[in-house]
Amino acid sequence: MIAKAATAIALAAALAGCAVPYSPAPIATNFPSTTQPKLQASSHWAVIADDIEQRLVTDMKKQPLRPFYIAEESSSTPFRKAITNQLITSLVKDGYVVSRTPAGAWNVELDVQGVTFSPDRPQYRYSGAATAIANGVWVLSDIDPTVGAVALATAGDAYHWFHSVFAPGATPKTELIVTVSVGDQFRYLARNTSAYYVADTDRALYGVKDDSQVSKNFKVVGGR
Repeated sequence: MIAKAATAIALAAALAGCAVPYSPAPIATNFPSTTQPKLQASSHWAVIADDIEQRLVTDMKKQPLRPFYIAEESSSTPFRKAITNQLITSLVKDGYVVSRTPAGAWNVELDVQGVTFSPDRPQYRYSGAATAIANGVWVLSDIDPTVGAVALATAGDAYHWFHSVFAPGATPKTELIVTVSVGDQFRYLARNTSAYYVADTDRALYGVKDDSQVSKNFKVVGGR
């Protein structure tokens, strides 16, 4: 197993040395691995609202003390309406004044953008499968036999951790970009953006239309 790993590393190094020095376009590479939360329950929306509130008040500490004003849209999506209400609740519970009118207050704007990527996106949750080799001792053997990486975990819940920290199912094609801005009619004073995965079956809650709902208009030319 170790010999196979050494061979794979040597082969990769040799191929890297043979890379072409020029190309007609930039070579596509992966970003370093990151994580992104997947929204699967309304309680997750409350977590988002609390996080937004904490970042908002932190960014506004250097600004003059004023009430906050958050406009409520009557035609908003279930997600947007819930986030607005929960953000107001978080601010009030932490002792901040939230005005019902915009006059003399900092205006808080919430922008929610849904984006749809290609289906069947790959999902790399973990590099191997955990197997108990003794009481309280787990081994994580890599799925790829050419790598042969083995990691030991002495915690009895290692298996459960590896299978609970990652969201089940395929990588969703639907993502949500949430941007919150604070300011007045002249300038932005604070602004932050976060991205989340959304279960594809819950797209309607976020105002993201299904592909089947997208309509196209065609112009008939030469008809009688």
